[in-house]
Amino acid sequence: MFEIFVDDWNNVLMLLLEHIYMSFTGVLFAILIGVPLAVAMTKSKVLAQSIQVLINLVQTIPSLALLLIVLIFLGLGYQTVIVALFCYSLMPIIQNSFVGLSNVDRNLIEAGIGMGMTSRQLLFQVKIPLSMPVILAGIRVALVIAVGIATIGTLVGAGGLGKLIYRGIATSNDAKLLAGAIPAALLAILLDSVVGRLEKKLNRSRRHAA
Repeated sequence: MFEIFVDDWNNVLMLLLEHIYMSFTGVLFAILIGVPLAVAMTKSKVLAQSIQVLINLVQTIPSLALLLIVLIFLGLGYQTVIVALFCYSLMPIIQNSFVGLSNVDRNLIEAGIGMGMTSRQLLFQVKIPLSMPVILAGIRVALVIAVGIATIGTLVGAGGLGKLIYRGIATSNDAKLLAGAIPAALLAILLDSVVGRLEKKLNRSRRHAA
């Protein structure tokens, strides 16, 4: 395994960057779509129930099956994996954002209204900042899920560390398998740790502010 890292480090690095690109892009799109949807859900119970049913339904589809469904429409390549990762990232991001926004202290909202804040100001200056630790917890889960699912992206021609893993499986080469699996695992642990620290820091800031 170490020989692969030393002798073929440029290829491993390229596959790692592909893996990061796919994972981050899928989660980023999920954040851009999911958080506004969660905001809309706080204003309509019917919409909230409909969206929750939909994202729960998507979550029940096996990752390989979802990739194949997306493949029919988008073909081989990064775009197929990114769309699949987007779909899987929506549930933790939307659910956590919805819970966080719904549980903001009503007294603080009423205080903001009393100060003459508009709905937009309440959202960006009160609700989102106070619910940010919960939103980050959802993003944290989404990132870890995305890194794991991105490993099967190689099956639809998207590359990533999964390419090494599946080459190792196909050739019964444990060194190649570990050369792909270990960086993927370390990437997931690193992202979980970084976002977790940020989440704890925001929680401490909230407690100090209170």
